[in-house]
Amino acid sequence: MIVLGLTGSIGMGKSTTAAMLRARGVPVHDADATVHALYAGAAAPLVEAAFPGVVRDGVVDRPALAGRVVGDAAAMARVEAIVHPLVREAEAAFLAQAAAAGRPVVVLDVPLLFETGGERRVDAAIVVTAPAEVQAARVLGRPGMSEDRFRAILAKQMPDAEKRRRAHFLVDSSLGLEPARRAVDGILRAASAMVGKTRRLQPPGDFAAAAGPR
Repeated sequence: MIVLGLTGSIGMGKSTTAAMLRARGVPVHDADATVHALYAGAAAPLVEAAFPGVVRDGVVDRPALAGRVVGDAAAMARVEAIVHPLVREAEAAFLAQAAAAGRPVVVLDVPLLFETGGERRVDAAIVVTAPAEVQAARVLGRPGMSEDRFRAILAKQMPDAEKRRRAHFLVDSSLGLEPARRAVDGILRAASAMVGKTRRLQPPGDFAAAAGPR
């Protein structure tokens, strides 16, 4: 089973790309969705014990939690120490289930794939990208978004240029939906061709050569 990592900075079109993969029958594990579920489930009492008052009606109040941890590296590390192992457990269960079902290709959708060392858990990395001006226009058009918040989010993410350098596959979402779909199809053809072969994080460009230019 080939495990692809899907990542991309805010506003790059990663969610749209994930939807394209799902539409093609590829199982996708969404790390962000898992965190949301954990905040309404197993993680809630643990987070409340560490940060009393941030849970409302059994669900972690994300803005309240953010108010307690933003700008505090130690507090952020405490949250990560609670949540990350639970996310990894959910990911492991997803992979086990996919393997048992004989799935040839699966995707781990992880926004901070490179930042957290997640590339070591996948066979190849897909980076969704777009020009900086396109990214900014998309993000700043979201309700409640400000330039200061946008900059703060970018500061936590690896620069897009570095992500592209590390990518095995690229999807440029600025070119439109049809080119993105063709890119996704090419990636899946290349990944499917590797099923059954021993392969783990080959140098960027190695997989991509089979799918077309990066």
